[in-house]
Order: sequence, then structure tokens, then C-alpha cells
Amino acid sequence: MGARRWPRRRPIPWEKLFALARSVRLHAYAPYSKFRVGAAVFTVDGSLFGGCNVENSSYGVSSCAERNALCVAVSALGARRIAAVAIVTQTERPCPPCGICRQMLAEFASAGLPVRSRTLKGRQASYRLEKLLPSAFSAQFL
Repeated sequence: MGARRWPRRRPIPWEKLFALARSVRLHAYAPYSKFRVGAAVFTVDGSLFGGCNVENSSYGVSSCAERNALCVAVSALGARRIAAVAIVTQTERPCPPCGICRQMLAEFASAGLPVRSRTLKGRQASYRLEKLLPSAFSAQFL
């Protein structure tokens, strides 16, 4: 994460991000937890990519929506810089990304990455990656 602060080239289209996250959430494969999550990432060049969680009976093999959205952006576009993340869950309170997702996001974003989470009922929370993952492990330690 370090001191990278990429210039934001465009305003963040939060409503489009949430609409995409809400839409892809419907594709979640969550037969065990029933915890369906959708996420969308916004790249610095203005592209949007969505992902949902995909569970596995061997829980460690499961993949979160945030990581899947990021992997789609990398796979489809070769994205290397993320400007924002939106998450949609069915919980009563907005849910931040898990620790593994935070570390993955740190690889592709500045410390100030805005992360917003929204429930299906519209409750919302806003975070900054540096607050969610202080002292992140990065390439500077390698």
C-alpha cells in the first residue's frame, strides 16, 4: 500500500458501482453460509467490474466477491490500479471486506482507497483502506 497516491481521473460513479454489485450478488454461489455478496471495483481508467462470492464445501477454497471483482478487472483489462470498491450484502449492517480481501485490494490501490458497503435496505458505511488495513504488507518488504 505504501505512499502510492494515484490521481483520480474521474469522479467515482457510486450508484453505478452499487447497482453492479447488487446485480452480480444474485449470481453468488453460497449454499453453505447463505451469505450472498456482490462487489464492484472501479479502475483508475474508469472501468467497472463486478464479482460475487463463490463458496466451496472445503471452506478455504471459497472466494469473496471483492477478490473476484478484482480478479475479473485484472483478467479482462489487465487492471493494475483500483480507484474505488462497492460492496452489497443482505446483512442488517453494512459489512466491510474481510482481511484477505483487504490485503488483495492493497496490492492494487493506494492507501486512501475508498470502500463503501451497502445493505439491501440501503444502509451504508464508508471506509478508507488505510483504516481497514493499517501497516499493510507490500512489495516494499520484499
